[in-house]
Amino acid sequence: MLRVVLVRPGATEFDEQKRIKGSLDMPLSDQGREQAARTAKALQSVQFGGIYSAPCESAQETAQLLAAGRGSKSKTKVIESFRNLDHGLWHGKLIDDVRRQLPRVYREGLESPENICPPCGETIDDARERIEGALRKIVRKHRDGAIAMVIPDPLASIVGSLLSGEELRDLWKSETDAGTWELIEPLTPVRRLHHLLA
Repeated sequence: MLRVVLVRPGATEFDEQKRIKGSLDMPLSDQGREQAARTAKALQSVQFGGIYSAPCESAQETAQLLAAGRGSKSKTKVIESFRNLDHGLWHGKLIDDVRRQLPRVYREGLESPENICPPCGETIDDARERIEGALRKIVRKHRDGAIAMVIPDPLASIVGSLLSGEELRDLWKSETDAGTWELIEPLTPVRRLHHLLA
């Protein structure tokens, strides 16, 4: 049975400022490096059959810390389609500004994030389509054991939703969720996952 450890990279300066980072490529902040080191320490006893990383700098830094000392079997592999959600003209915007200036949009982000499309950005459905092929390939390659996926939010929450079949909620909380990890198991061919294993 396959287990996925879904790792959010450590924080960047935008995460700390509660700004929308989206697909902007930013390094870990000092706090983010500490978070990533704590995550690597917490997971050091887990034997990973693969460590897959989003292409952004914060994810790759976190993945390298996770892979350190594990030998050649746990080298990280960058998955280009795991780049974070493109928030278009919202990049750099304070989440609190969205709440004050666009209250209806903010409420939708809490309750029904699938309905949101940032100006010149990407919908959640677009992101799902983009990542499904890569997820299918990884799941087929690793039928059992454990793998790690290091992906920033909100894309990590979308991946988690696809793998577990659970509904996606609260885009704004996930936008600045950093330095955390969760175990998704078991991966069974139910709900949205069935097409990944088919």
